[in-house]
Amino acid sequence: GGKVGRRGIAGTVLVHKIAGALAASGAALKDVHQVAKVVAENTVSIGSSLSHVHVPGREAGEEDELKKDELKKDEVEIGMGIHNEDGSERATTDLPGTVQTMLKYMLDQSDKERAFIDISKSDETVLLVNNLGGVSVLEMGGITTEVVNQLGSNYGIKPVRILSGIFMTSLNGLGFSISLLRLTDAGVGKPLLELLDAPAEAAGWAAPVKASTWTKPPTETREASQDADVESKPWNITIDPAQASKALTAALDRVIKAEPDITRYDTVVGDGDCGIGLKRGAEGVKQHLSKASSVKEAAQFVDGITSVIETTMDGTSGALYAIFLNALAHGLRQQSSGDSKPASPAIWAKALQSASESLGSYTPAQPGDRTLIDALAPFVEELAKSGDVSKAAQAADEGSKKTKGMKASLGRTVYVGGSGYEEVPDPGAYGLAEFFTGLAEGLR
Repeated sequence: GGKVGRRGIAGTVLVHKIAGALAASGAALKDVHQVAKVVAENTVSIGSSLSHVHVPGREAGEEDELKKDELKKDEVEIGMGIHNEDGSERATTDLPGTVQTMLKYMLDQSDKERAFIDISKSDETVLLVNNLGGVSVLEMGGITTEVVNQLGSNYGIKPVRILSGIFMTSLNGLGFSISLLRLTDAGVGKPLLELLDAPAEAAGWAAPVKASTWTKPPTETREASQDADVESKPWNITIDPAQASKALTAALDRVIKAEPDITRYDTVVGDGDCGIGLKRGAEGVKQHLSKASSVKEAAQFVDGITSVIETTMDGTSGALYAIFLNALAHGLRQQSSGDSKPASPAIWAKALQSASESLGSYTPAQPGDRTLIDALAPFVEELAKSGDVSKAAQAADEGSKKTKGMKASLGRTVYVGGSGYEEVPDPGAYGLAEFFTGLAEGLR
């Protein structure tokens, strides 16, 4: 209100970048002024934060007055300025709800107080999602994705450039701002997008993506790659895909159900991500199985699962599982001969032994090192000995239980340290043992 005008937040970064690029090209001052004015008039911004910022040099006691007005837990202030200026409202909501409200204030034309720019889906736009200083890189990725998704689904707006990062900070501000620039002709002889894309070496300008990359983005997506059929030469060791899917579904469901326990164990002795990684992989394979009902060749069936694991599981365990499964498929093909034959327990056992040997080329882990090998090795050994999946699963379970109290020789537990290993089994071994137990149940 008053004579001050609307508050300037991160949208001003776009003004500076574009005007600066034109000035650097040798343009007249009147043109630089003109382009800055056009960008400012076509930019709309709004911020939100979870807390007021701490001003360096002030003791905690000096900020008691501010703390009286501090936001409550799970409360967000929408419209907060970069100098702790009050926003327009406070709300208890989640990220989607916060973004929805912010975009409504930016784009809803029925709100005459705020909708001073009419941006339609036919307009080319630039999106800037700015970190106020205290938001993690991981959270910024989630925020930016939410903003982009809502702009597309609710308004039909698909920005031609997306900038996300730390551009205009508010010290350690736990918040972010959204700025949207409508591209238009500024009448200065150069398009706004060309000026935005112009190279800049300012430390705070994080836009290394070339214009050609934006105009010709990669066409292959992670999802499309995952769903693509695995091309491999068919061999003659066969399975019953319905029975295999039934048994695997039982095993995968057991892993998914065990995720809270695996996560709890890994929080004690690791970094807490083992359960989520196994669950993500299990859910991906379950989804894949619904599309693999016609695959009767054993190695091809394993190939399809391997492709899913490679794209859904991360971390060291994801890589080890992918290596093992690739070697398992190779072990099946090695046993192929002229006549078609079903994949018997003996064939699976031999392939598993071959895969275990291959895995040994990539990890020195042995039984007794407190890793997933403590469950894998007993399973493979017992299956080769008896041909009984139930007995092999029991051996894997016993191997997993033995890791409780076992001091680790490999893995994150070694450098995390502490005494937690005495109270819980190895998370990876436990998760794999649960899989084998579910597999045995599914085959009954």
